[in-house]
Amino acid sequence: MFQKILIANRGEIALRVLRACRELGVKTVAVHSEADTEAKYVKLADESVCIGPAPSAQSYLNVPAIISAAEVTDSEAIHPGYGFLSENADFAERVEQSGFVFIGPKPETIRLMGDKVSAKNAMKEAGVPCVPGSDGAMPEDPKAIVALAKQIGYPVIVKAAGGGGGRGMRVVHTEAALLNAVATTQAEAQAAFGNPVVYMEKYLENPRHVEIQIMADEHGNAVYLGERDCSMQRRHQKVIEEAPAPGIDRKLIALIGERCAKACRKIGYRGAGTFEFLYERGEFFFIEMNTRVQVEHPVTEFITGIDIVQTQLRVAAGEKLPIKQRDIQFRGHAIECRINAEDPFKFTPSPGRITSWHTPGGPGVRVDSHVYADYMVPPHYDSMIGKLITFGDTREQAIRRMRIALSEMVVGGIKTNVPLHQALMLDAQFLKGGVSIHYLEERLADINEVKVD
Repeated sequence: MFQKILIANRGEIALRVLRACRELGVKTVAVHSEADTEAKYVKLADESVCIGPAPSAQSYLNVPAIISAAEVTDSEAIHPGYGFLSENADFAERVEQSGFVFIGPKPETIRLMGDKVSAKNAMKEAGVPCVPGSDGAMPEDPKAIVALAKQIGYPVIVKAAGGGGGRGMRVVHTEAALLNAVATTQAEAQAAFGNPVVYMEKYLENPRHVEIQIMADEHGNAVYLGERDCSMQRRHQKVIEEAPAPGIDRKLIALIGERCAKACRKIGYRGAGTFEFLYERGEFFFIEMNTRVQVEHPVTEFITGIDIVQTQLRVAAGEKLPIKQRDIQFRGHAIECRINAEDPFKFTPSPGRITSWHTPGGPGVRVDSHVYADYMVPPHYDSMIGKLITFGDTREQAIRRMRIALSEMVVGGIKTNVPLHQALMLDAQFLKGGVSIHYLEERLADINEVKVD
C-alpha cells in the first residue's frame, strides 16, 4: 500500500478519498485553490498545498501545479476523484511519466473509452449491446448522411465523439433538419472539445438511464457490483440515484453485468468504472463508459458492503481484487439525493455563507459532505454541497428514511434543492419506480406552471 497520496480534487469527494486513506493508514496531501483554503478536507489532510487562484483553470485543472505539489510533498500516487482531470488521458500520462501512480485506468484505456466512437466499437467487439447507429464517425457525403439516418430511423441523435456532461448532442426528427444539425454539432464539438468528429444514433424516446458499476485489477480480474438507476435527471445532470434499478429482471442484470466485466478484461481495464446504458422495453443499449469513481458510488457501497474507494486504492497499489463475482451479495435498497446550493425550482446557484448546518442521522442514513456551519460556498465550482444517502431492506423503507432525513436537514443562509427532493419523495410516478430520463423535466415544467398560475 502507498505511504502517501495526493488528492487532486475538492469538495465531498476529496473528503471521501481522505477518509478511505486514513482507514488504510495512508497519509494524505490536499491540494486546493485560494477559495478552498478553509475547507474541511484541507484542515484534516496531513499536508496541504495551495495550487492557485479560485478559477479551476488556474488551480484544479493546472497540471504543472498538481505535479509540482506531488513532487514537493514526496507523494507516491494521485487520486483524481471525479470531474476536473479524472478522465483526462493526458493528465494520467503526465502523472505516470513523472513517476507517480495514477489511481485509475491506464492513459490508453481512458483515451479509448473517452472517445465515444472507439468506445462503442470496443464494446461491440466485447458483445456489449449498443444503440443502433453509425459505425464510427459519420460520412462526409451529405447523401450518405441522409441515407444513414433513413436506415437508422427517425428520430436520430447527433453526438460529439469527444462530448460529455450533456453537451455536444442534438436530436433530429426530420430529414429537412438533418444536415444543418450535423454541421452545427460539428462546429460546437470543435469549439468545446477540440474534436469535430460526430456520430449518429437512434434516439430512444422514453428510456431509463441504468448503469453498471465494475471494478478490475491489472491481473486480469474484473467483477460487476450491480446496477444503479439514474433516470431522475435535469439537463442530463443526475439529481437522484438508486440501487438496484426498480423492476428490471435480475437475470438480465447478471447477463449485462457479466458482459461488462468481460469487456474490462478484454481491454485491460484497471480500477473503478461505470458502463452507462439507456434501457427501454427490456433492452440495454451502451452509451458511454466513465473511467473514474462516480458521484453516486455510495448507493452501490450500501447494497454490496464493498468500499469502492478503498478498492480503487488497493488495485492501484498492484493488489489483486479481494473479491470474486460469486462473493458479491446484493442486499436491500439505497437512494441518493444530491444536495445543491441552488434555488430548488429555478436552479439558479445560491453561493454564500452557511449560517447553520445540521445533518440527519439514524439507521441507514449517510451524509457525504465537506460543508460545516459558517462555511462559505464559493461561486466558482459545481453547486453540489453534499449527498444524502439512505438504505433500507426494501425500496419503500429507503424512501421513508429519505423523507425523514430530508425533514431533519437544516441548511441556513443559502438556498438548497432540499424542497425539490421532498416533493419528489412523494411523487406518485417516482414511488412506482422506473421513470424515464425525461420525467423530471416534464414534472418540473408542471410545477413551474402551477406556480405561475
